[in-house]
Amino acid sequence: MQPSEAQRELFQLAQQQGGYFTAKQAARLGYTASKRNYHVGAGNWNREYRGIYRIALFPAPDRPDLILWWLWSRGRSDSPVGVFSHQTALSLHELTDVNPARIHLTVPPAFRKGAAIPSILRLHFAEVGEDEREMVAGVPVTNALRTIIDIWQDETLPKPILRVAFAEAARRGKMTKSQITQARKDSSMNAIVTALEGGAQ
Repeated sequence: MQPSEAQRELFQLAQQQGGYFTAKQAARLGYTASKRNYHVGAGNWNREYRGIYRIALFPAPDRPDLILWWLWSRGRSDSPVGVFSHQTALSLHELTDVNPARIHLTVPPAFRKGAAIPSILRLHFAEVGEDEREMVAGVPVTNALRTIIDIWQDETLPKPILRVAFAEAARRGKMTKSQITQARKDSSMNAIVTALEGGAQ
C-alpha cells in the first residue's frame, strides 16, 4: 500500500473514532512498530495509552475520554466490546446531576485483559443486547431503561433519584412503551419497573 493511500485510510478510520486508532488497526495498513514510533516522535500522532494513538491535529471530540476507554475495551478480535453504563450512562443521557468519579463500562462476562484494569474504570460484566444500547457522543451506551434498571439492581444511587430519572426519561421519550412492555415480561424486571413507577419496592 502506498504511503499516501495508507495515510488516507488511516485518517478515514480515525475519523470514525474521534481521531483515535489502535496499533493493530495501523499495523493492518502497513504501519510497523518503527513507523508508529516515527510518527509519534515527529509529532504526527499522540500515544494516548498502550496500543492506542490519536492523530495530533485531529479536532478533539466532545468526550475524548470515552473514545479512549471504548477502544481500550477491545477484545481478541481488536474490536471494542464495552458499552458505557450505570452512572456514566445516566449522566450521558442527562437524567441526573450526579457526576460519577469513575467511568462505568459493561463488558461481556468472558472479557479479560492481560494488564491491570485502570483505576478510572469500574467494570461490570454482563451481556448488553443490541436493543439495549444506543450511540451517544460517538460511543455505545446502555439505553435509558437498561441504565436505570442496572443502577437499581446495583443499589448505588438512592431510589428517589432513579424514580425521577425514570419519569424524566419517559417524559422526554427516551424510553418507549415497547421497551417497558418487553422488560415487564421478565418477573424480576416487572417488579423493578413497578417500583420505578412509584409502586412497592
